[in-house]
Amino acid sequence: MADNVTPRVRVPRDATAGETITIKTLISHPMESGQRKDGDGNTIPRSIINRFTCEFNGEMVIDVTLEPAISTNPFVEFEAVVPESGSFVFTWYDDDGDVYTETKEIAVS
Repeated sequence: MADNVTPRVRVPRDATAGETITIKTLISHPMESGQRKDGDGNTIPRSIINRFTCEFNGEMVIDVTLEPAISTNPFVEFEAVVPESGSFVFTWYDDDGDVYTETKEIAVS
């Protein structure tokens, strides 16, 4: 498990029905490629976020596969249409099996 992994998400608190909103996500993660060596010459195991998903009220909004060339602390920005009030669930998947989740609510008027 990577140390000090922190997901951050910015979603508007409210919107009108059918409005397209911009969502910004960032996860603090060291993203080790598995190609570097430590001070003793041992290979440091690969540890990257390899997948990111976002669901709104149980429906998939975005599903992204991230490759080893992704930068440290990956930032993802995308748009979504919100038809009703509900919850966005953001999930990041790590190579070592760890899963990081963040949930944000939005009110639609």
